[in-house]
Amino acid sequence: MSEHVVAEAGEIGDGERLIVQLEGRDIAVFYVDGEYHAYTNWCAHQSGPCCEGTLTGTMTASFDRDSLETSLEWTGEGHILNCPWHGWEYDVTTGECLSRNRVRLPAHDVEVRDGEIVVSL
Repeated sequence: MSEHVVAEAGEIGDGERLIVQLEGRDIAVFYVDGEYHAYTNWCAHQSGPCCEGTLTGTMTASFDRDSLETSLEWTGEGHILNCPWHGWEYDVTTGECLSRNRVRLPAHDVEVRDGEIVVSL
């Protein structure tokens, strides 16, 4: 496993990302709610540049079988990454795809060490 310093801690603001090329791959480092997350910039759908998409929220639906009513709620504001090609949604804090079970963004270990953000591939 190789380690790469990608930035100084504090260079990436909350809700922002930095995309760097490491070992021939585009890697995105996100800083959300005080934690860093690193993913390969690749969408499982059609290999799109997922990590270049917007960070927003998503609509969740619930259905009450007794009343037969459906309700919608906006959730996950600032945590949902939308692939710019076809809109697949991923939770940026876990890498999990919201519409497909067992589909996730390729994740990498990331930590702050001696004031530097270090990504392991």
